[in-house]
Amino acid sequence: QVQLVESGGGLVQAGGSLRLSCAFSGGTFSSYAMGWFRQAPGKEREFVTIISWSGGSIYYADSVKGRFTISRDNAQNTAYLQMDSLKPEDTAVYYCAAVHWELGLPRRHSDSHEYDYWGQGTQVTVSS
Repeated sequence: QVQLVESGGGLVQAGGSLRLSCAFSGGTFSSYAMGWFRQAPGKEREFVTIISWSGGSIYYADSVKGRFTISRDNAQNTAYLQMDSLKPEDTAVYYCAAVHWELGLPRRHSDSHEYDYWGQGTQVTVSS
């Protein structure tokens, strides 16, 4: 059974940076595309970014493009989300998710229902 465990969340001032990690276990990491979503209080879960198994295909939500960077280390079975120039509106619980996909990326990669496994989430709070 695949398990995902996020870490690295916390409290940071606006303009600061955080790096989230997502540790993958219980399956073949390189068979999965990895995504990040976030959910702010009172709002729906929203797509942030996704990376293909090889790292060759990446998509970002417009709201984070140019500030966030997704990456993965297939040898370490870990995905990362580097978040720079953080804004108060980035405050949310951040979730990593895995979808079994070995050719490019799913067409509906921004749809949370497309994903097979989810982590428990890590809180990111950006103060103004």
